[in-house]
Amino acid sequence: MSATPYELRAQLLLQAEGILMHKHNEETKRIQYLVHEGHLDVKTVTYPEFPTTEAIIEEAEKLYRFVQTK
Repeated sequence: MSATPYELRAQLLLQAEGILMHKHNEETKRIQYLVHEGHLDVKTVTYPEFPTTEAIIEEAEKLYRFVQTK
């Protein structure tokens, strides 16, 4: 049974959000490690921003284009 276009879009959005949140979390962990080890100053470090709606949609569109190619 195939997904409806709406279900496919919802799945792609969730997958895109997951990809971007994973990148965000890994970068945050990396920065925290470097601060803990003394390589970065906690007072001046810039943490990554959470993925925006626009970024999630853009990532979902990339996934959709990939799915559409043969």
